Amino acid sequence: MSFDYNTSRKQLVLPEYGRNIQKMVDYIKTVEDRTERNRLAGAIISIMGNLNPHLRDINDFKHKLWDHLAIIADFELDIDYPYEIPKAEMFKTRPRPVEYGTHSIKYRHYGKSLELMIDAVCDMQDETEKERLINVVANHMKKSYLTWNRDTVNDEVILNDLKKLSKGRINTENIKLNETREIIGKKRSKRNIRKK
Repeated sequence: MSFDYNTSRKQLVLPEYGRNIQKMVDYIKTVEDRTERNRLAGAIISIMGNLNPHLRDINDFKHKLWDHLAIIADFELDIDYPYEIPKAEMFKTRPRPVEYGTHSIKYRHYGKSLELMIDAVCDMQDETEKERLINVVANHMKKSYLTWNRDTVNDEVILNDLKKLSKGRINTENIKLNETREIIGKKRSKRNIRKK
């Protein structure tokens, strides 16, 4: 007696639709009457729509279902598609590799995004908004610093780092950082909420 394992079966083209849809599509490829193939294809589209109701939120979800039908059929299903079907060649080309950034990060514990935020804040024209955002950025720096160094945190270190990262464009004299216990307390309360 031999068992029929999924590993020994034909690989599914779009696994989210399951093996039964794959079998239905394989079957209608063998039907000779074009009218009957069109009718069966419409029935399969209805079933595919019911299996993936989240696709209904996507614009032109019917178009997407017909595209998926063509993909499952390996573009070999001869029916009257209500939409233009993509070509098989579109799916055979590999995407371009994503290039990694080569920029250096001055302080890794703050990250590159924070450096970009500091540059954006320095270029702001509205002084009131600029001052408010400088305080937000400085407190975010302290929170990031605490993530990597829980033992000691000196506000002067944070403010000096902010001055260096802004290349002296930010005056740190009037910045008031949050208390360390307040920042750590917020982190703990968030963790406790997640555990519940």
